[in-house]
Amino acid sequence: MTTRRRSLKAVQRKAGRRDLQVDEFEKRDLGENIRAAGGLRPIRKNLPTSIVLEQDLIDKLRKKAAKRGLGYQTMLKVIVREHVDEY
Repeated sequence: MTTRRRSLKAVQRKAGRRDLQVDEFEKRDLGENIRAAGGLRPIRKNLPTSIVLEQDLIDKLRKKAAKRGLGYQTMLKVIVREHVDEY
């Protein structure tokens, strides 16, 4: 297995390009009001929580979540959101 070494000049050229990109970005006008420019998503205030679940329940969640193409924690959130009003 051989490793590829870069010459000092190649590294300096790449660093110089990065500096040019930063300079160009900093020159651009972002406008008076960034919010009016759009593209910003509202910040949700989600609170992390922790619960202890039995392994067999986690396994069931993982199987059901995989069928929907989700992670088991996301699947759990969907279930809670759909059924919280029933209690």
